[in-house]
Amino acid sequence: MGAGKSTIGRFISEQLTCPFVDLDKVIENRAGASIPWIFDIEGEQGFRERETAALDEVLREPPQIIATGGGCILKPENQKMLQQGITVYLVTSIEQQLERTAKDKNRPLLQAENPEDILAGLAQTRNPIYERLADIEVVTNCKPPKLVAQEILQHLSEPNHENSSS
Repeated sequence: MGAGKSTIGRFISEQLTCPFVDLDKVIENRAGASIPWIFDIEGEQGFRERETAALDEVLREPPQIIATGGGCILKPENQKMLQQGITVYLVTSIEQQLERTAKDKNRPLLQAENPEDILAGLAQTRNPIYERLADIEVVTNCKPPKLVAQEILQHLSEPNHENSSS
């Protein structure tokens, strides 16, 4: 959350001249409603079910750059689907996430009294899964999105890019 997935994904998409897909936008378009509304009405479980269906649909398309929501990796079914392609983990500190999401009201999980505690809890749960699934890991802290995109593109151009880190 707040790692820069959409921005960085667009840069990579432009460089590779392949489509960019923001999975949250796909979910919103299919539902005809915003992510916060889906969370309010259907809860996180309802949203996650929509997310799995959208991921399955998107992965049936030709090669593309896909930005998933941070919690997409929580479901084993999604993990299996994501392993069909190259998965990039954008490693971002909680401090950086707080800075990037401070004014964003479209993040239902952070609409609480202490978002730092929420992010810390999410990191504790999610980071080990990200690390296990990632083919490429790139630290994003204080780096411009274009630089992060260039690092990822460099990893992708290497003969054996699996489990690379920078």
